Amino acid sequence: MTSEKTDTRRRYSAATKAQVLAECREPGMSVAKVAMAHGINTNVVHRWRQIAREGGKAESLGGTGEFIALPLAAMAVPDKAPADIRVELRRGSLTMNVSWPASAAADFAAWTRELLR
Repeated sequence: MTSEKTDTRRRYSAATKAQVLAECREPGMSVAKVAMAHGINTNVVHRWRQIAREGGKAESLGGTGEFIALPLAAMAVPDKAPADIRVELRRGSLTMNVSWPASAAADFAAWTRELLR
C-alpha cells in the first residue's frame, strides 16, 4: 500500500513568529483568534508560546535540527539503600504506622492495593 500524500510541513520565519506572539500578548486577543487570522494551527502557536515562556526566543523557534551534546553531572548514588518502607496512615483519630522491608516493595504495593479497595 502506497500513499500519495507527501509530508509538507509549513515553516514560518522568525519575524512571523515574533509578530504572532506579539499579537497574542495584546489585551483582549485570544490565541485562537490570532492563529486563525494568520492561517496557522492554534496548537502551533501554543507551542511557540510555551517555548517563549521557557526562555526560548521567537527567532530561535525554527530549530536547526542539529544534535547538541550537553555534559551531564554525575548523579550522586546513596551509600546505603533504605532498609524499610515507612508509611503513616490516618483516618479520623486513628493512626497506623506501617514498616515494610524495602526488599519486598512489590509485596507492599500489592498489600496497599488490597487495603485501598
